[in-house]
Amino acid sequence: MKGLSFKYLLIGVVMLAAAGLAVALKPTHKVADQGPKINLETMIPKQFGDWRMVDELDRMMVSPEVRAKLDRIYNQTLTRTYIDGKGARVMLSIAYGGDQSDAMQMHKPEVCYPAQGFHVLKDVADGLIQGPDGPIPVRRLVASQGARNEPITYWMRVGQKVTGDGLPKKLEQLRYGLTGRVPDGLLFRVSSIGQDSDKEYVIQEQFIKSLLMDVSEAAKTKLLGKAS
Repeated sequence: MKGLSFKYLLIGVVMLAAAGLAVALKPTHKVADQGPKINLETMIPKQFGDWRMVDELDRMMVSPEVRAKLDRIYNQTLTRTYIDGKGARVMLSIAYGGDQSDAMQMHKPEVCYPAQGFHVLKDVADGLIQGPDGPIPVRRLVASQGARNEPITYWMRVGQKVTGDGLPKKLEQLRYGLTGRVPDGLLFRVSSIGQDSDKEYVIQEQFIKSLLMDVSEAAKTKLLGKAS
């Protein structure tokens, strides 16, 4: 009987220690509160390379429910449409959140688009595009609504890394959590309208390269993180 009581006492001590460790390791310091504040409106130029911003109503309308969710997740969002000298159009959307812990998850296009009535025609595919300073891991998918066919390229930055979804993102969150910090994060998305997805992806990559070559180093770090 005495041995049994000691066993339960030991279990209780271990449980209390685990609970205390969880509280101690709970991230409390937001990276976003340190250093210069981000301003997407001024950070992203309205004209660069062969691209210029245009006022256009052909944007994906966001329902009030989804808008409310995005407002909870992100501190800032930026949505613009650009056109180049050949008439190609690319829609840019950037969303920045100061808290990318499990409590504030990024709203991915494969979730956001179906919520707006789109169908995802192809499985999400991981790929690489060549940026000015090296390859950038991206995800691609095609969303459709009626006659509208919209190929999409996007990436997510968590802390100082562009990560894929799932385990890579969890590991980056854990790395920050072990130091008591909450990482910020950013979702960068470009899309265009066209039936030839491969052609649209080429246009999107050209757009991304041109943008990254024009922005400041500080802005590039906000978009891509820092090379390890």
